[in-house]
Amino acid sequence: MPPEHMPGRPVPAPDARPISTADLARAEVRPRHPTIIGGEAWWEEDRPAEHGRRTIVHRSATGAPRELLPAPWDARTRVHEYGGRAYAVVPGGGVVFTHHGDQRLYLLPSGPARAPRPLSPEPEVPGGLRYAEPAARDGRIWCVRERHSGDGKVDRAIVSLPLSGGEPVAHVTGSDFYAAPVLSPDGAHLAYICWDHPLMPWIGTELRVTRLADGRTRRVTGGPAESVLAPVWKDERTLYLLSDRSGWWNLMECDVNGGPPRPLCPAAEEFAWGLPELGGTPYAPLADGRLAVLHGRGDLRLAVLDPATGALADAGPPYPGWVPSLSADGLAVCGVAYGPGVPHSVVRVDAGTGRAEELRRDAGRLPAALPGPRPRPVEIDGRFGRRVHAIVHPPAGPDDPAPPYVVFVHDGPAAHATTAFDPVKAYLTGRGIGVLDVDHGGSTGYGRAYRDRLRGGWGVVDVQDVVAAAEWLLAAGPADPRRIAVRGFGAGGWTALGACCDSGLFAGGVAIAGVTALGSLAAATHDFESRYVEWLAGPADPARYAAREPLARAGRISCPTLLMHGLDDPVVPAGQSEAFADALAERGVSCAFLAFDGEAHGLRRAETRSAALAAEFAFYQQIFQM
Repeated sequence: MPPEHMPGRPVPAPDARPISTADLARAEVRPRHPTIIGGEAWWEEDRPAEHGRRTIVHRSATGAPRELLPAPWDARTRVHEYGGRAYAVVPGGGVVFTHHGDQRLYLLPSGPARAPRPLSPEPEVPGGLRYAEPAARDGRIWCVRERHSGDGKVDRAIVSLPLSGGEPVAHVTGSDFYAAPVLSPDGAHLAYICWDHPLMPWIGTELRVTRLADGRTRRVTGGPAESVLAPVWKDERTLYLLSDRSGWWNLMECDVNGGPPRPLCPAAEEFAWGLPELGGTPYAPLADGRLAVLHGRGDLRLAVLDPATGALADAGPPYPGWVPSLSADGLAVCGVAYGPGVPHSVVRVDAGTGRAEELRRDAGRLPAALPGPRPRPVEIDGRFGRRVHAIVHPPAGPDDPAPPYVVFVHDGPAAHATTAFDPVKAYLTGRGIGVLDVDHGGSTGYGRAYRDRLRGGWGVVDVQDVVAAAEWLLAAGPADPRRIAVRGFGAGGWTALGACCDSGLFAGGVAIAGVTALGSLAAATHDFESRYVEWLAGPADPARYAAREPLARAGRISCPTLLMHGLDDPVVPAGQSEAFADALAERGVSCAFLAFDGEAHGLRRAETRSAALAAEFAFYQQIFQM
C-alpha cells in the first residue's frame, strides 16, 4: 500500500504537496563541476531516469542548456571509487571525458553528430585503468591515473597523453595517492597534492612541484599533520594553496623555491570542505588579479579576495551556500550555489557588478511550495562540554504540538550538513516530520580541532554527539519523546545504528549502505579508505572494535530498523547490512533489509531512489503511528 494511503494518523496537509517519491527521484539531476570559458559554460549532470548515468551539459553565452552525451555514454570516473570531475573542455573545441563503462578517456569533438573516440589504451583488466581530473593543455591531456592489476594491487600516477590518443606518459609516481595536478604557466613545472596510507586528504597531504625536464621534485609544504589542498599557479614561481596549518583551511601563497607560505586572509573560517572527491576547486583567479573564493563555517559564501591587501568583499549574489567547485574566466565566475528551499543550481556571477544568472536549477520541476520552513543552524551542548553543530528543518503543515523528528547523520564521516534543499528532507518535512541534521565531531566545516575530535573515537564521539542532539530536541524543542528516529548513510549508518545501541531514545533507526563491523570493512573495502579505520578507531583490536561496532552490540538494540544497501557497493559491502539484519532476526527484533541490484555506494537510479524513499517514509509512518 502506498505510504500516502496507509491507515492510522493523518498525514499533515497531503493535498498541499502532492509530490510523489517518483517525482522526486526523476527530478534530481545533481549538477556539478562547472567550467566557464569565454561566456560558455559546461557541467556534469545525472540522469536518474536513465539508470543513473551522468552526462555533460553545455550552455552557450546566449542559448539554452544542451546535453552533449546521449545514452549510453556515462561521464563518470571510478578513481578512489568516489570519483570526481570526469571531463575537461579542450581549447578550440571538444570535450574529453572518462566513460564509466570501461573507464577509458574519450574525446568528443565539437560539432553536430560527432561520436566520442577513445584516447587511452584498452586495459588488460576491464576497467583497470581509470582517469580523473583531466585538463587539456598544449595538445595533451593531464590527469590522475589509477591502475588496478589482476592480483588486486592498485597504484596511481599523474600522467599525460596526446589529444590524438596513445600510451600515457607517467610524470609522477611513488605516492599512494595524487590530486590536483596543475601545470605552471610556462609548462615547465607540475604542481600537485600527494599523500600515503593511512592518511586521508583532510588529515595530511604534501604539496610538491616536479620539473618536467628531468623529474626533479621539491616538497613545497605540508605533511602528516597539515592538510594542503587545491594548488593554483599565480606565476612561474608562485603558487596559491589552501592549508589548515592555522587550524582552518585558509588561503596562502608561497614561493616554490623556498620559504614558508604567506597567509592571504587569516580567519577562523574554512575556505574549503576538504577533498571527498577529486576535482574540487574552492577558489579561482580573476583577470584583475583578485581571487573568487568561498569562506564560512558550515555553508560557504562567495566572496572576492584581494591577495595584495587581504581585503575580502561579498560577491553579491543572494545564495547563502556554494559547493567548493568554482571556475572563472575574466571576471565571470561559475559555480554551484544553493540555499534554503533552493536546490543546487549552476550560477554565473559577474565579479565586477555582482550580477548573478542562474543557468540550471536541480529539481526545477518540483512545486515551489515543497521546501517548507527555512532550516535553522543551532549549536548544542554535547557531552564533556563539547559543542555540536546541527541544522533544524521544522515540519511543515498544520501545527503539531509534539511532531515526530528524524535525526540525520551525514556520510563521510568527514563531511557535513548544509542548508541546501534536499528532496528527502523536503519530502519528510512536507508531511509533518521534522529533521535535525547533525554535524558530529569529525565533520568538516568547523576547523581542524573539530575534525580531529574523531581521531580514535569513531563509534564513541559521533554517537555521543548524535544522542546529545536527540536529547536537545526534547529539552529545547517540541519533539514528541516517543517519536524520534535516527537515520544515516554510509558512515552515518554506523553512527545511527550505534546511537540505537547506546540510547533508548529512538523509536527506530534507518541505515543506508551502513557500516556495521570494522574488521570486515577494513578487509573488504576499496583501497582509498582501506587504512582509514586505523585513524578513526585505532589499530585493529578485537575487543576495542567489538565495544563500538553495531554488529557486535546488536543485542542492545530493541527498536525497529530499516536497512537498505546496493548489492554492488565497493565502499561498504552489502554483507555489512545483511549480517546485521540476520543478527536482529535471530533475536526477533523487527528489521527490514532492502537490497538493490545494480546499485553501488549511493542510489543513482530513479526507480531505486523512489522505492527507497517510499520504504523509508512508510517505516516512519509505522513507528510514529502516523
